[in-house]
Amino acid sequence: MTTRSFEFFIASRYLRAKRKQAVISVITLISIAGVAAGVAALVIGIAINNGFRDTLQNSLLGATAHVMVLSKDPEQGIANWKELDPKLRQLPHVISVAPNLYGAVYLAGTLRSGGAQIKGIPVDNPPDMLKHLKQGSFQRLKDTSGLPGILLGSGLAQNTGMVLDSVVNVFSPRPEMFGPEIRWPAPFRFRVVGIFESGFYDIDSAFAFTSLSSAQAVFSLGNVVNSIELHLDDIYKAPEIAALAEKIAGPQLNATTWMEQYHQILDALSMERHVTIWTISLIGIVAALNILITLIMMVMEKNRDIAVLMSMGAKRQQIRRIFMLQGALIGVVGTAIGLALGYTLSLLADHYRWLRLNEDVYSLAYVPFNPRWQDAIWIAAAAIVVSLIATLYPARAATAVAPVEALRYE
Repeated sequence: MTTRSFEFFIASRYLRAKRKQAVISVITLISIAGVAAGVAALVIGIAINNGFRDTLQNSLLGATAHVMVLSKDPEQGIANWKELDPKLRQLPHVISVAPNLYGAVYLAGTLRSGGAQIKGIPVDNPPDMLKHLKQGSFQRLKDTSGLPGILLGSGLAQNTGMVLDSVVNVFSPRPEMFGPEIRWPAPFRFRVVGIFESGFYDIDSAFAFTSLSSAQAVFSLGNVVNSIELHLDDIYKAPEIAALAEKIAGPQLNATTWMEQYHQILDALSMERHVTIWTISLIGIVAALNILITLIMMVMEKNRDIAVLMSMGAKRQQIRRIFMLQGALIGVVGTAIGLALGYTLSLLADHYRWLRLNEDVYSLAYVPFNPRWQDAIWIAAAAIVVSLIATLYPARAATAVAPVEALRYE
Protein backbone atom coordinates (compact mmCIF):
# COMPACT_ATOMS: atom_id res chain seq x y z
CA MET A 1 0.00 0.00 0.00
CA THR A 2 1.46 3.37 -0.99
CA THR A 3 1.62 6.31 1.38
CA ARG A 4 -1.19 8.14 -0.39
CA SER A 5 -3.50 5.12 -0.42
CA PHE A 6 -2.73 4.50 3.28
CA GLU A 7 -3.79 8.04 4.19
CA PHE A 8 -6.91 7.83 2.07
CA PHE A 9 -7.80 4.41 3.54
CA ILE A 10 -7.58 5.70 7.11
CA ALA A 11 -9.49 8.90 6.31
CA SER A 12 -12.35 7.09 4.56
CA ARG A 13 -12.47 4.43 7.32
CA TYR A 14 -12.83 7.10 9.99
CA LEU A 15 -15.75 8.62 8.14
CA ARG A 16 -17.52 5.26 7.63
CA ALA A 17 -16.79 3.68 11.00
CA LYS A 18 -19.49 3.39 13.65
CA ARG A 19 -18.53 5.48 16.62
CA LYS A 20 -19.36 5.38 20.27
CA GLN A 21 -20.10 9.10 20.03
CA ALA A 22 -22.99 9.10 17.58
CA VAL A 23 -23.07 12.89 17.65
CA ILE A 24 -19.94 12.99 15.45
CA SER A 25 -21.67 10.90 12.78
CA VAL A 26 -24.67 13.21 12.92
CA ILE A 27 -22.50 16.31 12.59
CA THR A 28 -20.67 14.68 9.66
CA LEU A 29 -23.97 14.12 7.87
CA ILE A 30 -25.00 17.68 8.68
CA SER A 31 -21.70 18.91 7.24
CA ILE A 32 -22.28 17.00 4.00
CA ALA A 33 -25.86 18.28 3.85
CA GLY A 34 -24.66 21.83 4.50
CA VAL A 35 -22.14 21.70 1.66
CA ALA A 36 -24.76 20.16 -0.63
CA ALA A 37 -27.35 22.80 0.31
CA GLY A 38 -24.89 25.63 -0.28
CA VAL A 39 -23.77 24.29 -3.64
CA ALA A 40 -27.34 23.54 -4.79
CA ALA A 41 -28.56 26.97 -3.71
CA LEU A 42 -25.69 28.67 -5.51
CA VAL A 43 -26.32 26.64 -8.69
CA ILE A 44 -30.03 27.54 -8.64
CA GLY A 45 -29.38 31.21 -7.84
CA ILE A 46 -26.82 31.58 -10.65
CA ALA A 47 -29.11 29.64 -13.04
CA ILE A 48 -31.94 32.09 -12.34
CA ASN A 49 -29.64 35.05 -12.92
CA ASN A 50 -28.35 33.51 -16.17
CA GLY A 51 -31.90 32.76 -17.25
CA PHE A 52 -33.13 36.31 -16.69
CA ARG A 53 -30.08 37.81 -18.36
CA ASP A 54 -30.18 35.54 -21.42
CA THR A 55 -33.97 35.78 -21.84
CA LEU A 56 -34.02 39.56 -21.57
CA GLN A 57 -30.96 39.87 -23.78
CA ASN A 58 -32.40 37.62 -26.49
CA SER A 59 -35.77 39.35 -26.35
CA LEU A 60 -34.26 42.82 -26.50
CA LEU A 61 -31.81 41.96 -29.28
CA GLY A 62 -34.64 40.34 -31.21
CA ALA A 63 -36.29 43.74 -31.54
CA THR A 64 -33.21 45.89 -31.84
CA ALA A 65 -29.65 45.56 -33.13
CA HIS A 66 -26.16 45.03 -31.77
CA VAL A 67 -24.94 48.40 -33.09
CA MET A 68 -27.16 51.33 -34.11
CA VAL A 69 -26.04 54.30 -36.19
CA LEU A 70 -28.25 57.27 -35.27
CA SER A 71 -28.55 60.90 -36.25
CA LYS A 72 -27.45 63.40 -33.61
CA ASP A 73 -30.42 65.53 -34.65
CA PRO A 74 -33.54 63.31 -34.51
CA GLU A 75 -35.51 65.75 -36.68
CA GLN A 76 -33.09 65.41 -39.59
CA GLY A 77 -32.84 61.64 -39.88
CA ILE A 78 -30.32 59.89 -42.14
CA ALA A 79 -30.84 60.84 -45.78
CA ASN A 80 -27.61 59.31 -47.15
CA TRP A 81 -28.22 55.85 -45.70
CA LYS A 82 -27.86 54.18 -49.10
CA GLU A 83 -24.31 55.51 -49.40
CA LEU A 84 -23.39 54.27 -45.92
CA ASP A 85 -24.91 50.82 -46.36
CA PRO A 86 -22.11 49.19 -48.46
CA LYS A 87 -19.38 50.82 -46.34
CA LEU A 88 -20.86 49.50 -43.09
CA ARG A 89 -21.22 46.00 -44.56
CA GLN A 90 -17.45 45.86 -45.06
CA LEU A 91 -16.76 46.22 -41.32
CA PRO A 92 -15.47 43.08 -39.56
CA HIS A 93 -18.02 40.85 -37.76
CA VAL A 94 -20.96 42.59 -39.51
CA ILE A 95 -23.38 40.02 -40.94
CA SER A 96 -26.26 42.35 -41.89
CA VAL A 97 -27.08 46.05 -42.19
CA ALA A 98 -30.70 47.23 -42.05
CA PRO A 99 -32.09 50.79 -42.34
CA ASN A 100 -35.05 51.45 -40.02
CA LEU A 101 -37.57 54.15 -39.33
CA TYR A 102 -39.44 54.15 -36.06
CA GLY A 103 -41.64 56.48 -34.09
CA ALA A 104 -44.69 56.80 -31.87
CA VAL A 105 -48.14 56.37 -33.41
CA TYR A 106 -51.72 55.90 -32.27
CA LEU A 107 -53.62 52.75 -33.21
CA ALA A 108 -57.40 52.78 -33.47
CA GLY A 109 -59.21 49.49 -33.77
CA THR A 110 -62.88 48.63 -34.00
CA LEU A 111 -63.25 48.31 -30.24
CA ARG A 112 -60.25 49.89 -28.50
CA SER A 113 -57.36 52.24 -29.20
CA GLY A 114 -53.87 52.75 -27.85
CA GLY A 115 -50.40 54.12 -28.43
CA ALA A 116 -47.60 52.12 -30.00
CA GLN A 117 -44.11 52.27 -31.44
CA ILE A 118 -44.18 51.49 -35.14
CA LYS A 119 -40.98 50.42 -36.83
CA GLY A 120 -40.41 50.32 -40.57
CA ILE A 121 -38.01 47.59 -41.64
CA PRO A 122 -36.73 46.16 -44.95
CA VAL A 123 -39.06 43.34 -45.94
CA ASP A 124 -36.17 41.29 -47.35
CA ASN A 125 -34.23 41.27 -44.06
CA PRO A 126 -36.55 40.45 -41.13
CA PRO A 127 -35.28 40.53 -37.53
CA ASP A 128 -34.86 37.15 -35.86
CA MET A 129 -37.86 37.81 -33.65
CA LEU A 130 -40.17 38.06 -36.69
CA LYS A 131 -39.00 34.92 -38.48
CA HIS A 132 -41.39 32.76 -36.45
CA LEU A 133 -44.70 34.50 -35.78
CA LYS A 134 -47.41 33.42 -33.38
CA GLN A 135 -49.97 34.00 -36.14
CA GLY A 136 -49.78 35.03 -39.78
CA SER A 137 -46.78 35.34 -42.06
CA PHE A 138 -43.98 37.86 -42.42
CA GLN A 139 -44.04 37.34 -46.20
CA ARG A 140 -47.41 39.09 -46.35
CA LEU A 141 -45.64 42.41 -45.68
CA LYS A 142 -44.34 42.15 -49.25
CA ASP A 143 -47.86 42.04 -50.69
CA THR A 144 -48.70 45.45 -52.21
CA SER A 145 -51.95 44.46 -53.90
CA GLY A 146 -54.19 45.66 -51.07
CA LEU A 147 -53.82 47.50 -47.79
CA PRO A 148 -50.24 47.63 -46.47
CA GLY A 149 -49.51 44.98 -43.87
CA ILE A 150 -48.58 45.44 -40.23
CA LEU A 151 -47.29 43.05 -37.55
CA LEU A 152 -48.49 43.57 -33.99
CA GLY A 153 -47.08 42.33 -30.72
CA SER A 154 -49.37 39.87 -28.97
CA GLY A 155 -49.97 42.23 -26.05
CA LEU A 156 -50.60 45.19 -28.34
CA ALA A 157 -53.06 43.15 -30.41
CA GLN A 158 -54.91 42.15 -27.26
CA ASN A 159 -54.97 45.68 -25.85
CA THR A 160 -56.41 47.13 -29.07
CA GLY A 161 -58.74 44.24 -29.85
CA MET A 162 -56.95 43.41 -33.10
CA VAL A 163 -56.96 39.94 -34.63
CA LEU A 164 -55.34 38.49 -37.73
CA ASP A 165 -56.64 40.07 -40.99
CA SER A 166 -58.44 42.89 -39.17
CA VAL A 167 -58.00 46.51 -40.30
CA VAL A 168 -56.37 49.03 -37.99
CA ASN A 169 -56.13 52.81 -38.39
CA VAL A 170 -52.71 54.31 -37.66
CA PHE A 171 -52.53 58.00 -36.73
CA SER A 172 -49.25 59.86 -37.08
CA PRO A 173 -48.37 62.41 -34.36
CA ARG A 174 -46.67 64.67 -36.95
CA PRO A 175 -48.93 67.57 -38.03
CA GLU A 176 -48.92 68.89 -41.60
CA MET A 177 -48.70 72.59 -42.50
CA PHE A 178 -51.21 73.98 -45.01
CA GLY A 179 -50.28 77.65 -45.20
CA PRO A 180 -51.06 79.22 -41.83
CA GLU A 181 -53.10 76.20 -40.78
CA ILE A 182 -51.94 73.07 -38.99
CA ARG A 183 -53.81 69.91 -39.87
CA TRP A 184 -53.44 66.43 -38.57
CA PRO A 185 -53.00 63.92 -41.39
CA ALA A 186 -55.69 61.40 -42.14
CA PRO A 187 -55.21 57.96 -40.61
CA PHE A 188 -53.42 55.26 -42.56
CA ARG A 189 -55.24 51.96 -42.85
CA PHE A 190 -53.26 48.77 -42.34
CA ARG A 191 -54.20 45.12 -42.39
CA VAL A 192 -52.89 42.94 -39.57
CA VAL A 193 -50.93 40.22 -41.38
CA GLY A 194 -49.15 38.75 -38.39
CA ILE A 195 -48.89 38.69 -34.60
CA PHE A 196 -45.54 38.07 -32.91
CA GLU A 197 -44.59 37.16 -29.37
CA SER A 198 -41.06 37.81 -28.17
CA GLY A 199 -41.65 36.77 -24.57
CA PHE A 200 -40.74 40.26 -23.37
CA TYR A 201 -43.83 42.14 -22.24
CA ASP A 202 -42.55 45.66 -22.97
CA ILE A 203 -41.94 44.71 -26.61
CA ASP A 204 -45.06 42.62 -27.14
CA SER A 205 -47.34 45.30 -25.70
CA ALA A 206 -45.88 48.31 -27.51
CA PHE A 207 -44.22 47.40 -30.83
CA ALA A 208 -45.63 47.10 -34.34
CA PHE A 209 -43.65 46.43 -37.52
CA THR A 210 -44.36 47.35 -41.11
CA SER A 211 -42.39 47.87 -44.31
CA LEU A 212 -39.94 50.75 -44.49
CA SER A 213 -41.87 52.47 -47.28
CA SER A 214 -45.13 52.27 -45.31
CA ALA A 215 -43.49 53.79 -42.22
CA GLN A 216 -42.08 56.64 -44.34
CA ALA A 217 -45.59 57.32 -45.63
CA VAL A 218 -47.04 57.36 -42.09
CA PHE A 219 -44.51 59.94 -40.95
CA SER A 220 -44.74 61.94 -44.21
CA LEU A 221 -41.05 61.47 -44.97
CA GLY A 222 -39.16 60.78 -48.14
CA ASN A 223 -36.48 58.13 -48.49
CA VAL A 224 -35.15 58.87 -45.00
CA VAL A 225 -34.45 56.61 -42.02
CA ASN A 226 -33.56 57.44 -38.43
CA SER A 227 -31.39 54.43 -37.65
CA ILE A 228 -29.11 51.96 -39.40
CA GLU A 229 -28.91 48.70 -37.48
CA LEU A 230 -25.92 46.39 -37.62
CA HIS A 231 -26.08 42.73 -36.60
CA LEU A 232 -22.81 41.05 -35.65
CA ASP A 233 -21.58 37.48 -35.43
CA ASP A 234 -20.20 38.30 -31.96
CA ILE A 235 -22.42 40.60 -29.89
CA TYR A 236 -19.57 41.40 -27.49
CA LYS A 237 -17.60 43.03 -30.33
CA ALA A 238 -20.24 45.77 -30.43
CA PRO A 239 -18.13 48.56 -28.80
CA GLU A 240 -15.26 47.93 -31.22
CA ILE A 241 -17.54 47.93 -34.29
CA ALA A 242 -19.42 51.00 -33.05
CA ALA A 243 -16.17 52.98 -32.95
CA LEU A 244 -15.37 51.95 -36.53
CA ALA A 245 -18.92 52.74 -37.68
CA GLU A 246 -18.70 56.27 -36.25
CA LYS A 247 -15.60 56.98 -38.34
CA ILE A 248 -17.45 55.92 -41.48
CA ALA A 249 -20.72 57.67 -40.60
CA GLY A 250 -19.22 61.12 -40.12
CA PRO A 251 -19.68 63.89 -37.53
CA GLN A 252 -23.48 64.19 -37.95
CA LEU A 253 -24.09 60.62 -36.83
CA ASN A 254 -23.09 58.58 -33.84
CA ALA A 255 -23.12 54.87 -33.06
CA THR A 256 -24.43 53.23 -29.93
CA THR A 257 -24.40 49.60 -28.80
CA TRP A 258 -26.96 47.30 -27.24
CA MET A 259 -24.87 47.37 -24.05
CA GLU A 260 -25.23 51.16 -23.78
CA GLN A 261 -28.92 51.11 -24.65
CA TYR A 262 -29.80 48.54 -21.99
CA HIS A 263 -27.03 49.22 -19.48
CA GLN A 264 -29.47 49.80 -16.61
CA ILE A 265 -31.00 46.34 -16.93
CA LEU A 266 -27.63 44.67 -17.47
CA ASP A 267 -26.05 46.49 -14.52
CA ALA A 268 -28.95 45.49 -12.29
CA LEU A 269 -28.58 41.84 -13.28
CA SER A 270 -24.81 41.98 -12.72
CA MET A 271 -25.33 43.44 -9.25
CA GLU A 272 -27.94 40.78 -8.51
CA ARG A 273 -25.47 38.08 -9.53
CA HIS A 274 -22.81 39.35 -7.12
CA VAL A 275 -25.31 39.74 -4.28
CA THR A 276 -26.60 36.22 -4.92
CA ILE A 277 -23.10 34.74 -4.81
CA TRP A 278 -22.10 36.52 -1.59
CA THR A 279 -25.39 35.87 0.18
CA ILE A 280 -25.65 32.17 -0.64
CA SER A 281 -21.94 31.71 0.14
CA LEU A 282 -22.88 32.18 3.80
CA ILE A 283 -24.42 28.70 3.64
CA GLY A 284 -21.01 27.39 2.59
CA ILE A 285 -19.36 29.14 5.52
CA VAL A 286 -21.82 27.49 7.93
CA ALA A 287 -21.05 24.12 6.32
CA ALA A 288 -17.31 24.81 6.74
CA LEU A 289 -17.85 25.48 10.45
CA ASN A 290 -19.64 22.15 10.72
CA ILE A 291 -16.65 20.46 9.10
CA LEU A 292 -14.35 22.23 11.55
CA ILE A 293 -16.38 21.03 14.54
CA THR A 294 -16.62 17.49 13.14
CA LEU A 295 -12.87 17.17 12.71
CA ILE A 296 -12.06 18.71 16.09
CA MET A 297 -14.36 16.20 17.79
CA MET A 298 -12.88 13.41 15.68
CA VAL A 299 -9.35 14.37 16.73
CA MET A 300 -10.45 14.22 20.36
CA GLU A 301 -12.11 10.82 19.82
CA LYS A 302 -9.22 9.36 17.82
CA ASN A 303 -6.53 10.62 20.19
CA ARG A 304 -5.42 7.06 21.02
CA ASP A 305 -5.52 5.94 17.35
CA ILE A 306 -3.33 8.88 16.35
CA ALA A 307 -0.83 7.98 19.07
CA VAL A 308 -0.73 4.34 17.90
CA LEU A 309 -0.16 5.36 14.29
CA MET A 310 2.64 7.72 15.28
CA SER A 311 4.29 5.10 17.50
CA MET A 312 4.20 2.68 14.53
CA GLY A 313 6.12 5.16 12.39
CA ALA A 314 3.46 7.37 10.84
CA LYS A 315 4.81 10.84 10.19
CA ARG A 316 3.12 14.01 11.35
CA GLN A 317 2.59 15.07 7.72
CA GLN A 318 0.70 11.83 7.14
CA ILE A 319 -1.51 12.41 10.20
CA ARG A 320 -2.18 15.94 8.98
CA ARG A 321 -3.12 14.68 5.52
CA ILE A 322 -5.48 12.04 6.98
CA PHE A 323 -7.67 14.70 8.59
CA MET A 324 -7.38 17.04 5.64
CA LEU A 325 -8.55 14.19 3.41
CA GLN A 326 -11.54 13.66 5.69
CA GLY A 327 -12.57 17.29 5.21
CA ALA A 328 -11.92 17.02 1.49
CA LEU A 329 -14.10 13.88 1.27
CA ILE A 330 -16.93 15.66 3.06
CA GLY A 331 -16.56 18.59 0.67
CA VAL A 332 -16.40 16.41 -2.44
CA VAL A 333 -19.41 14.28 -1.47
CA GLY A 334 -21.45 17.32 -0.48
CA THR A 335 -20.43 19.18 -3.65
CA ALA A 336 -21.37 16.23 -5.88
CA ILE A 337 -24.78 15.91 -4.23
CA GLY A 338 -25.32 19.68 -4.41
CA LEU A 339 -24.39 19.90 -8.10
CA ALA A 340 -26.67 17.00 -8.99
CA LEU A 341 -29.54 18.44 -6.96
CA GLY A 342 -29.06 22.02 -8.17
CA TYR A 343 -28.80 21.18 -11.87
CA THR A 344 -31.68 18.70 -11.73
CA LEU A 345 -34.03 21.18 -10.04
CA SER A 346 -32.95 23.99 -12.37
CA LEU A 347 -33.55 21.94 -15.53
CA LEU A 348 -36.93 20.68 -14.29
CA ALA A 349 -38.05 24.13 -13.13
CA ASP A 350 -37.17 25.64 -16.50
CA HIS A 351 -38.73 22.84 -18.55
CA TYR A 352 -42.01 22.73 -16.63
CA ARG A 353 -42.05 26.46 -15.77
CA TRP A 354 -42.68 25.89 -12.10
CA LEU A 355 -42.37 29.55 -11.05
CA ARG A 356 -44.94 31.73 -12.81
CA LEU A 357 -44.70 35.53 -12.95
CA ASN A 358 -47.05 38.42 -13.59
CA GLU A 359 -46.07 39.65 -17.06
CA ASP A 360 -47.35 43.17 -16.35
CA VAL A 361 -44.83 43.50 -13.52
CA TYR A 362 -41.84 41.35 -14.53
CA SER A 363 -42.14 41.39 -18.36
CA LEU A 364 -41.77 37.59 -18.32
CA ALA A 365 -44.36 34.83 -17.94
CA TYR A 366 -42.16 32.58 -15.74
CA VAL A 367 -38.81 32.46 -14.00
CA PRO A 368 -36.24 31.18 -16.52
CA PHE A 369 -33.41 28.89 -15.39
CA ASN A 370 -30.21 28.54 -17.39
CA PRO A 371 -27.64 26.37 -15.55
CA ARG A 372 -24.26 26.49 -17.31
CA TRP A 373 -21.63 23.82 -16.95
CA GLN A 374 -18.92 26.49 -16.66
CA ASP A 375 -20.45 27.65 -13.37
CA ALA A 376 -20.18 24.12 -11.97
CA ILE A 377 -16.37 24.32 -12.20
CA TRP A 378 -15.87 27.40 -10.05
CA ILE A 379 -18.72 26.52 -7.66
CA ALA A 380 -17.25 23.04 -7.03
CA ALA A 381 -13.72 24.45 -6.70
CA ALA A 382 -14.88 27.11 -4.21
CA ALA A 383 -16.80 24.58 -2.10
CA ILE A 384 -13.87 22.16 -1.92
CA VAL A 385 -11.37 24.93 -1.14
CA VAL A 386 -13.56 26.20 1.71
CA SER A 387 -13.84 22.62 3.01
CA LEU A 388 -10.05 22.26 2.94
CA ILE A 389 -9.54 25.54 4.76
CA ALA A 390 -11.81 24.26 7.52
CA THR A 391 -9.46 21.26 8.00
CA LEU A 392 -6.30 23.26 8.66
CA TYR A 393 -6.74 23.78 12.41
CA PRO A 394 -7.98 20.23 13.26
CA ALA A 395 -5.22 18.69 11.12
CA ARG A 396 -2.62 20.75 12.94
CA ALA A 397 -4.14 19.80 16.30
CA ALA A 398 -3.90 16.12 15.36
CA THR A 399 -0.14 16.40 14.78
CA ALA A 400 0.28 17.92 18.24
CA VAL A 401 -0.79 14.69 19.94
CA ALA A 402 2.04 13.24 22.08
CA PRO A 403 2.06 9.42 21.70
CA VAL A 404 3.55 8.77 25.16
CA GLU A 405 0.98 10.91 26.96
CA ALA A 406 -1.92 9.51 24.93
CA LEU A 407 -0.96 5.86 25.61
CA ARG A 408 0.24 6.24 29.22
CA TYR A 409 -2.97 5.05 30.84
CA GLU A 410 -4.02 2.60 28.13
